[in-house]
Amino acid sequence: MTTLAAAIASARAAFADAGIGDAAIEARILIGGLLGLSSTEVFTGGDRGLNAGDLARIEDAVARRLKREPVHRILGKREFYGLDFSLSEGTLEPRPDTEILVEAMLEPARRIAAQKGKLRILDLGTGTGAIILALLSEIPQASGVGVDISADALATAKRNATELGLGSRFEPMLSRWFDKIEGRFDIIVSNPPYIRSEVIQELEPEVRDFDPLLALDGGQDGLDAYRAIAEAAEGFLEEGGYIGLEIGYDQKQPVTSIFEAQGYTLTQAKRDYGDNDRVLVFDRAGL
Repeated sequence: MTTLAAAIASARAAFADAGIGDAAIEARILIGGLLGLSSTEVFTGGDRGLNAGDLARIEDAVARRLKREPVHRILGKREFYGLDFSLSEGTLEPRPDTEILVEAMLEPARRIAAQKGKLRILDLGTGTGAIILALLSEIPQASGVGVDISADALATAKRNATELGLGSRFEPMLSRWFDKIEGRFDIIVSNPPYIRSEVIQELEPEVRDFDPLLALDGGQDGLDAYRAIAEAAEGFLEEGGYIGLEIGYDQKQPVTSIFEAQGYTLTQAKRDYGDNDRVLVFDRAGL
């Protein structure tokens, strides 16, 4: 009988031969996820026997990964900020660097919630709902709206909210940026598309072929979404509110300039785990 250790070793070798980085880690995550095993169980259960059904599922998943489909897409979910999020074709796969945006917004969000006894959050381009749902999970007084132009993404975000026990505080909204939004919010967050159109085809196949194009393509200079947000946000941001944005590694100065031209002030700038500029937080004097 094939053991868990043998299956992982076989997958690792296949991934390494195909030039997939971190082959050993990916093999463990993929097979452990398929079998519903914790990382500890994967490490300690190497002599566990696998049945024919297990082996067939593993074979199929390994074949998909060799076609460069990301591990978490194959598994259909990914952890973000300690929470499990389902994925779908219309959602960007949430990544660890985006957790920095959640961290950056927690302090002002908690402060406003303590002052007002409540907090309203707007997430533009919500995708899986990862950013807003992570914030809602940390701030019981908070509620919010997740906006997307993809009905598939909104269905996935709604399902995630329900599965996390946050459905009563989360409202999905089909809208292009602020078009269908009403009211004002204390916190506006977004991880918008910010990759220049001309470089989409140069991305790694895991991103180019499996993340939705609408969540990647930021226009000719990658800044279209930031202009749209900066130009309209004043009508939706409460006095004393904040806007938090994820950005590309080389976009700190142009995005800051776009928001300063609309009267906003940069209050925080944070780098990601690779020491690249990743998050900007703005407020607006006079609101």
